[in-house]
Amino acid sequence: YKEFLQIEEAAVLDLSDEKLEELCSGCDAIVSCLGHNLTFRGVFGKPRRLVTDAVKRLCNAIETNQFKEKEPKKVKFLLMGSDGVANPSGEDDKRTLGERTLIFFLRYLVPPVRDNETAAAYIHGKMDSPNLLQWVVIRPTDLIDGRVTKYELFHKPPGSLFGDGVATRANVAKSFVDMILTQSLWDEWKFKMPVIHNLE
Repeated sequence: YKEFLQIEEAAVLDLSDEKLEELCSGCDAIVSCLGHNLTFRGVFGKPRRLVTDAVKRLCNAIETNQFKEKEPKKVKFLLMGSDGVANPSGEDDKRTLGERTLIFFLRYLVPPVRDNETAAAYIHGKMDSPNLLQWVVIRPTDLIDGRVTKYELFHKPPGSLFGDGVATRANVAKSFVDMILTQSLWDEWKFKMPVIHNLE
């Protein structure tokens, strides 16, 4: 597939609207795996709304392109989230008091936590949008390095916030590919926020 590969190195928030629209034009699927670097500057420095602002700009680019097209097509938008981010639909089980307290403090003390929550809330608000933008937010549990193995998707976190399973980064990437290429899987999970766990 290398003849179809185009690499553009840039900070997504630095791209002009026109350039972002150009990069998104003709795409059947767009994946956002952005996150904050796990350094002091990455966690507490700018941009504090990296994920949210990138999601907004990408969605705007998709919708602008669709508006320009004579025969607009459906576009799949996939966002990597976290199982620490609750589904805005309220479908997740209620966290324990201890977990809710911890998340409350993290939300106000660690900017990336609020950023991921805000991004999920924004994309969830696209559920009733009249355009052809469809989305899935895949929420990995504790991320680790490792090879591709079998994985499972859950409608909501199956256990506690910490130490209740792992997901390799390779499996998260594989789940994105599976969603894009397998229409039945996409139809099952579109407009939802599945949680991914390794089976092995």
